[in-house]
Amino acid sequence: MISISGSKSKTKLNYYFIGLKGVGMTMLAQFLVKTGNRVSGSDIKDVFLTDSVLQQSKIKVLSPFNPKNIPLSSKKGLAKVEVIVHSSAFTPENNVELAYIKNNPARFKNIKILSYAEALGGIFNSYYGLAVCGSHGKTTTAAWLAYVLWRAGFEPNVLVGSSVPQFKNQSSLVGASKYLVAEVDEYQNKLKYFAPQGVILNNIEYDHPDFFKTEASYVKVFADFIRKVPASGFLVANGADKYIQKIKNNCRGTLITYSLRQVQDIKTKNGLTSFTFGRLGEFKIRLLGAHNILNALAVIKTALRLKVPLAQIKKYLAEFKGTARRAQILGKYQEALIIDDYAHHPTEVKATLEALRAVYPKRNIITVFHPHTYTRTKALFKDFVTSFKDTDELIILNIYGSAREKQGGVSSQELVTAINTFNKKQKRDQSIKNLADLKAATKYLRQRLGKNDLLILMGAGEVFRVGENLLRK
Repeated sequence: MISISGSKSKTKLNYYFIGLKGVGMTMLAQFLVKTGNRVSGSDIKDVFLTDSVLQQSKIKVLSPFNPKNIPLSSKKGLAKVEVIVHSSAFTPENNVELAYIKNNPARFKNIKILSYAEALGGIFNSYYGLAVCGSHGKTTTAAWLAYVLWRAGFEPNVLVGSSVPQFKNQSSLVGASKYLVAEVDEYQNKLKYFAPQGVILNNIEYDHPDFFKTEASYVKVFADFIRKVPASGFLVANGADKYIQKIKNNCRGTLITYSLRQVQDIKTKNGLTSFTFGRLGEFKIRLLGAHNILNALAVIKTALRLKVPLAQIKKYLAEFKGTARRAQILGKYQEALIIDDYAHHPTEVKATLEALRAVYPKRNIITVFHPHTYTRTKALFKDFVTSFKDTDELIILNIYGSAREKQGGVSSQELVTAINTFNKKQKRDQSIKNLADLKAATKYLRQRLGKNDLLILMGAGEVFRVGENLLRK
């Protein structure tokens, strides 16, 4: 088990982050600064969504990558580094700073070198760790649970993968309790670094085909993870999920399940969705779609396990307004409503569009989708083809590649062609086109958008920039 400095430690350390602008890296850096540590780091010069967060937290970012950035001695206001944390997107083969560290071991023999997951796991394991995991809904569920616990006076520590407006647009909180709520990621089996006391598992659906070559290998990391829950701990899980059904008995702790089968009387009115959850009575939520009802059930069951009074759960569950980039309303352009969403997996795309269609039945929905990674697009190609039925117009940008994969093997134009073929078979009239990039999409939409339109920007990359460009005065 790796031990590093969190809020429970009296020892404060000097950290240097390689790849600081990544969402998870920024989240972790924020938390460390709030707990009294000093953090600086490096990244490319491109503007990221996290730049403003880092600036707000007064965390210095050096660009571009250069071995001279690493503070091996105190200089220019930077303290001599004691711990180096690097993003999993970078290796000695694609990053000059990591290459320098590898080739000069003597200079770094007294410095702890950790991956992002190792560093996060080291902090998580020093608390009563509540790990929110699964293929979809991790960020929303983790932030929602954290909000309910915070409002109920539990003072949890929090680490989630997106800024939360109700946390003053922060992605981390430092509390006084033993609890730490964290969103934990299965990619590259990062779960192996975490020793949870409680696990919240929303769903399991094959993803990250660049690392997990088979569905079985993907499911196995979750099976191995819940096996680490101690007998005194618990697992809150979606009991209707086919893969969870197969692995749930790996948990030695208390098993707590939920499913949509327990939900009745779903109604949406004035921006609130109400539903009855078994004998627990009626709940109301502000977030859209059946997938968010499931996220709410996970929060309810976990909060009850932690002995939050039911009345408080109902009140605070309804107060939560969501996180950034999850069906987030950005504003209006030429009276067209613009919404941003992080959906990048076929199931997420389908769920988000279904929810928007239900809430805005009379709007003309225009979707700009930015496929994320060639490997995901290729492996889930058939599922992507059938995921866009609830949009009237579809614009697919060229695939956003990843530093961790070999590019090629599939194209956005191939996806456009396949969706057109599928639509003809279904006798569906849907406008669909391939545009090269964010600039081309912005130019097209400036002329296209009107008062009855709803523009949804979808993807794990920077497709939200289209909305920013349109709304910029």
